Amino acid sequence: MATASEASATEDPDAGVALASARGRWVLACAVLASGMAMLDGTVVNVALPTLGRDLDTSLASLQWVVNAYMLTLSALLLLGGALGDRIGRRRTLVIGVVWFAVASALCGLAQNGGMLVAARALQGIGGALLTPGSLALVRTSFRPKDQARAVGAWSGLGGVAGAVGPFLGGWLIDGPGWRWIFLINVPLAALVLFAVRHVPESRAEGAAEKPFDVTGACLAALFLAGISFALIGAAGDSSTAALLPGLGGLAAGVAFVVVEHRRRNPMLPLSLFRSRLFSAANVMTLCLYAAIGGLLFMLPVQLQTTLGYDALQAGTATLPITVLMLLLSATAGDLARRVGPTLPLVAGPLTAAAGALLMLRVEPGAAYVTEVLPAVVVLGLGMSLFVAPLTATVLASVDAGRAGLASGVNNTAARVAQMLVVAALPLAVGLSGTAYADADALNSAFGKAAVGCAGLFVLAAATAAVFIRPHPASWHEDAGNTPRCKSHLGVSAPPLEPGKDCAG
Repeated sequence: MATASEASATEDPDAGVALASARGRWVLACAVLASGMAMLDGTVVNVALPTLGRDLDTSLASLQWVVNAYMLTLSALLLLGGALGDRIGRRRTLVIGVVWFAVASALCGLAQNGGMLVAARALQGIGGALLTPGSLALVRTSFRPKDQARAVGAWSGLGGVAGAVGPFLGGWLIDGPGWRWIFLINVPLAALVLFAVRHVPESRAEGAAEKPFDVTGACLAALFLAGISFALIGAAGDSSTAALLPGLGGLAAGVAFVVVEHRRRNPMLPLSLFRSRLFSAANVMTLCLYAAIGGLLFMLPVQLQTTLGYDALQAGTATLPITVLMLLLSATAGDLARRVGPTLPLVAGPLTAAAGALLMLRVEPGAAYVTEVLPAVVVLGLGMSLFVAPLTATVLASVDAGRAGLASGVNNTAARVAQMLVVAALPLAVGLSGTAYADADALNSAFGKAAVGCAGLFVLAAATAAVFIRPHPASWHEDAGNTPRCKSHLGVSAPPLEPGKDCAG
């Protein structure tokens, strides 16, 4: 357990853990392992979907819920999880999240049918909402100020290695020991985190204990997302009439959420943030961009395995160039945006990604990886490398410094909500339902429509940037010299949760 002096160390600007010390290495290892658990899970679940469908004999709707049950609870509770860490302690919240995530992962691995797996995934998302905000927060609050830049950079770089290893490890587990091990592997990882966390100092946000939790807002957000997802997924099958009621309930919960957040003194989501046209435009872009990314990364692994005959390892590693390109190029794109302003990369990046999506029309039966699949993935990765860091910086430039952390959290949540909704809506939009995902001809036709639709979302994001994003936001350069900068940007799942550290989402 942390001593009293350790607990107060991160609150003293002249104190903190030295990165080069043994304790500093333990803190960094704890943060990297914790974020690596969630990153690995997000990397491999989509790759496992065809195998899950065969082994559990389940429909496309159940597979959609395998993805969305996790995203629903994570998205609805993410901001609340960050607030809980500020109040009861970031270290303590991380420990709770790691244990919860590990237990839920074990339940996922032991699931005997689709319903059990979906329920366990929902529980896993609650753990993720506690775990996800905590790993980078530990790095930000534990190290002494002069080491924070290097610590955040090391955390981001090592996280990039975990992201690169994920497809290999996940594909090998699915093809080897079996899909259950993509979840069960989180149990020993959690044990390592709990061993390392003994060396992590505790920290809290000053004054956080006086602020009440917005539990009502979180519940209404969850009901809204659940209702809309039930409606979209149900409408794709034979129960379109039955989907009407949850859809209406979800919309009612959404309206109630807006009313409650508007009236609440300390809301989970301050609606005043959206008075900034720049913040609103950046979040509209986020919704479009991450919906497109989520749609492609949901459909592509299934297309590769069902239509092109890839095994899970091949399908997992097929998208590896995206991770590599973002590791190598996105920090440079962020520096470019700080020099020339965000408009150019926020227009060029989505348009490049749209070209990559359209190139995926060539990913059809008989397509070769080097000549058809690889070019599409590379162009998509180039586009993402261009827009991820400038998008985060634009969000931060749109609000005052005191609300930068909240703005980052809202933007991160918007990205996850977009990915959840596109997984629910895309099969309906392209006419895929039931067990058609296992039919190569039906899936190939649906995949082509999905690629065009995702390209359209990228173009819409570029148009939004061209119209609403100013070339040089007033605060664009304000933090250039006093905030840590990462060397790696891995916003495949979502933008960063922390301000001024354009890192892994």
